[in-house]
Amino acid sequence: MSEYPTQFDRDALLKCARGELFGPGNAQLPEPPMLMMDRITDISGDGGAHGKGHVVAEFDITPDLWFFDCHFPGNPIMPGCLGLDGLWQLTGFNLGWRGWKGRGYALGVGEVKLTGMVRPDRKQLTYYVDFTKAVQTRRLTMGVADGRVEADGETIYLVKDMKVALSES
Repeated sequence: MSEYPTQFDRDALLKCARGELFGPGNAQLPEPPMLMMDRITDISGDGGAHGKGHVVAEFDITPDLWFFDCHFPGNPIMPGCLGLDGLWQLTGFNLGWRGWKGRGYALGVGEVKLTGMVRPDRKQLTYYVDFTKAVQTRRLTMGVADGRVEADGETIYLVKDMKVALSES
């Protein structure tokens, strides 16, 4: 389905952040420290729970990550919004991986449930994005997906109906 590989290491993700993977003006990941994953271990346009595409990625947790010092002093916790942003980042990445053109924009999310926390003693987050819809028409390029974040194998975030669009303007 795609001319791109189905796995990406950190160097490839940084290439995407610089606009070098999908080309200028197309889907881009943020640069560190806002890049919320270290590698993508699997991606497709027709796999996942609904057969409409998926992404699986990992983020290594270390006690020296930037957000632990400021959220909250004396009680370090990764902000839940950063986990959500990681899911949005991966949703947009999948659209670019499909070869679809335009810059990515998060449009919203239907439901978010936070059932656990990421503290400095965690080792790894695993992100799962399962598309429920991927649309490309003359006027609209958009992905809708459900997501899950696991910390060391424990589900801590559940997300329904994330929406990400690509726009060429």
